[in-house]
Amino acid sequence: MANPYATMDRRDVGEMNGLVDGNAYHKARRSQEGGVPSVDWKTPGLKITRLRLLSDPGFPAWDISYCHGILDGRHVDVQLPWHQLPKKCKWKDRDGNWRPGGWKAYVIAQCKREGVNAKQLGLLDNVSTLC
Repeated sequence: MANPYATMDRRDVGEMNGLVDGNAYHKARRSQEGGVPSVDWKTPGLKITRLRLLSDPGFPAWDISYCHGILDGRHVDVQLPWHQLPKKCKWKDRDGNWRPGGWKAYVIAQCKREGVNAKQLGLLDNVSTLC
């Protein structure tokens, strides 16, 4: 049986880190005994395992399709405080200077405001994009 969590890039269609078999992935998650609960993104011990971002060429933002994680060894759906992330933004550095950035800079800035470590949470890893 193939790994339902396997990913690949399909640059010809604008996809990075896409699932090899999306149906197998979602079926494996749904088969968890007791179902898949939803948790807040600030839940202690949460590790994000997959963030799916979708957009269209020329559109200024990424739509968040879904965010999945693991908490206490169980699959969970992660509730994020955003529904979209900007493709381009500006953020303040430590010296108060405005710097250009993308969705990652936006997420890091928002996480800092909330006292969340984006990298430790896994919010910057395992990201899949389709544009």
